[in-house]
Amino acid sequence: MTLEQDTLALLARAAAHRRPPRVRALHLPPAPAPAPGADAPGSSWCALELADASLGLAYLGSGGSPAALRRSAGGLAGADPLALAEGLRAPAAAADGATRALGFAAVHALSNWLWRAAGWAPPAAHDSMGGLVPRPGEKIGMIGLFGSLVPRLAAGGARLVVVELRPELHGLRDGALVTGERAELADCTQVLATATLVSNGSFEAMRAACRAARRFVLVGPSAGILPDALFARGVTALGGTWIEDPTAFLASLVQGTRRGASARKFALGAADYPGTPALIARL
Repeated sequence: MTLEQDTLALLARAAAHRRPPRVRALHLPPAPAPAPGADAPGSSWCALELADASLGLAYLGSGGSPAALRRSAGGLAGADPLALAEGLRAPAAAADGATRALGFAAVHALSNWLWRAAGWAPPAAHDSMGGLVPRPGEKIGMIGLFGSLVPRLAAGGARLVVVELRPELHGLRDGALVTGERAELADCTQVLATATLVSNGSFEAMRAACRAARRFVLVGPSAGILPDALFARGVTALGGTWIEDPTAFLASLVQGTRRGASARKFALGAADYPGTPALIARL
């Protein structure tokens, strides 16, 4: 089974124990969405809200996805999030990508609902790198350019290579090689990757490219989906966003302002997670 199939099967199992809440609304950033890399947090993200205020985030990406989601947003109230979650099976390159983005947002929202309904929350993060510790001379990989983290990783004496899709960012940056060649990841012993690999369908191929990685950390606002299938496929930790105040968080998203205290970062390792089947038993 694929990552998507395994995750959807767990959500269906949870729904058999307790019916999840319906969709309340899809929230989008100010139109038009700023380009990727804009400073305002949440500016390139949407949030699917369920009736119990659980939120699921998804990166809007490029192409026609933002416009397509705006066209469909008004008709989502009352929708079954499990049906929307099936969109995660859609090919990443299909049409404008909106179906898969919405499917990922639904999976994220349902994961958030399950955790809260089971009375569980991920532990707070102590850093922004999921516990990744660079060592002098070690080759570390980064998938997706996290500009603020590059100097910190390079300062530890590690050799850093960044695989980034945007060609205009390629070259040397703060001591790191930024390239589009995934083959550069083959001998990296630790890898920090954007969690959007899951939403855009490239996770399994990119994880396979990091065959020497003893640590593979997924980070970003969308890292908070059920982690069982990710841990089973070699992810060692997740660094995501736990929303403390949904109302304030949504206000910041739709206004394009900073989230402030409405959310906190979390770090979740495989050893810290009780497993989704155990949480389902609490529903």
